[in-house]
Amino acid sequence: MKIVVNKCFGGFGLSHKAIMRYAELKNITLYLITEVRYDNGSIDFTRFRYCEHDENNIFGNYYITKPLLKNGGYKEKSWFSHHEIERNDPILVQVIEELGSGANGRFANLNIVEIPDDIEWEIEEYDGQEWVSESHMTW
Repeated sequence: MKIVVNKCFGGFGLSHKAIMRYAELKNITLYLITEVRYDNGSIDFTRFRYCEHDENNIFGNYYITKPLLKNGGYKEKSWFSHHEIERNDPILVQVIEELGSGANGRFANLNIVEIPDDIEWEIEEYDGQEWVSESHMTW
């Protein structure tokens, strides 16, 4: 079994290109959005607008699976987060294999670890650096 882990300090994260490729392979339509920002510098974190990908956006670009509502709101349960993807998802593994370092998010260095299929496993981490370990009981 192949499992995706982050091998550097910082944390698991996918690049915009990797997220879009994953969505394409899973046949998921994604809309890229960001917060509404006003001329006076204030930001409304409850209203959103469509945007282009911006690597310098410190607040982040977000993904939804349904179009925005007319008021800039969003439909419940339409958020898409790559953090919810199972790390042994064959499509995620394919994306990492295809894009290599181009799949890495801002603070990530993604690698594929291969373990036997019959192992009960979990991902452990320290400061975002991850490894796969065999699940076992602890007290």
